[in-house]
Amino acid sequence: MTGAHADQPSHRYRICVRGRLGETICSAFPALQAQASGGDTVLTGPQPDRAALHGVLAQIEALGLELLEVRRLPPA
Repeated sequence: MTGAHADQPSHRYRICVRGRLGETICSAFPALQAQASGGDTVLTGPQPDRAALHGVLAQIEALGLELLEVRRLPPA
């Protein structure tokens, strides 16, 4: 990677969506781990930059999922 983004580390995010997602829908988010939390699903994983995060959020919208929360996790 070159340019201004080369020195920026990826951030881990916790993205919560309404309902329990099946394997087929979870496969739309290969870089994220899906885990059921009550009646909802939590997607967790790194995103290299804001564009990637916005791509995930656009995919959630395109699939008609209800976004409940997006949280950047503290560094490990």
